[in-house]
Amino acid sequence: MSDHDEHSAPVLTIDGPGGAGKGTISRLIAERLGWHLLDSGSLYRLTALSAIGKGIALDDEPALAALASALDVVFRAENGEAVVELEGRDVTREIRTEQVGNSASLVAALPAVRQALLERQRDFRQAPGLVADGRDMGTVVFVDAPLKIFLTASAEERARRRHLQLREAGVDASLSSLLKEIQARDDRDTQRSVAPLVPADDAIELDTTRLSIPEVVDRLSELLSRKGLLSGT
Repeated sequence: MSDHDEHSAPVLTIDGPGGAGKGTISRLIAERLGWHLLDSGSLYRLTALSAIGKGIALDDEPALAALASALDVVFRAENGEAVVELEGRDVTREIRTEQVGNSASLVAALPAVRQALLERQRDFRQAPGLVADGRDMGTVVFVDAPLKIFLTASAEERARRRHLQLREAGVDASLSSLLKEIQARDDRDTQRSVAPLVPADDAIELDTTRLSIPEVVDRLSELLSRKGLLSGT
């Protein structure tokens, strides 16, 4: 595939705060369209997991950056669920462990790794199209994307969804403490000096507080169709 083909493949970017429904919506729309999927938030976890497996120290910036730039990862949506493969192995559950999460925080603090992953993310742009889920997909990674969505929902609704998710997973959590965590994270994310969480100037903001998941997916399909991005699907 030539560079031209890659860069002309349409990209739908879906940014927004945690709990707005980005992951679920991205998977469902990618599956409906038969497009590629990028879960950018998992890339630091995948880099950390790969480093642990290869015995690379989590402060070895050059080695980690080299690893990140060649990360052999595939994101797939199957029946609305995420499947993450690293070097052909299903690591969907493994990347969610606390050890990998803590390691990912260390890796994410290294500028060379961030730069390597920025380039690696752009490699996911391939025909027939890409759905990119993250926090800076429309503002930093795919600034020329033809359709950018910024999903939001009230902090209360996001806390309620997270509480429900945890309860379904058998985890006991306090709704009020989840709400406080979400509000604190929102403040941090929107006020930080590097890549603050804000909608791109040309993004369409969609508040999902009172919308069902199928309603949001239908709305995105309609927007893509209106922009003429669904030819051949």
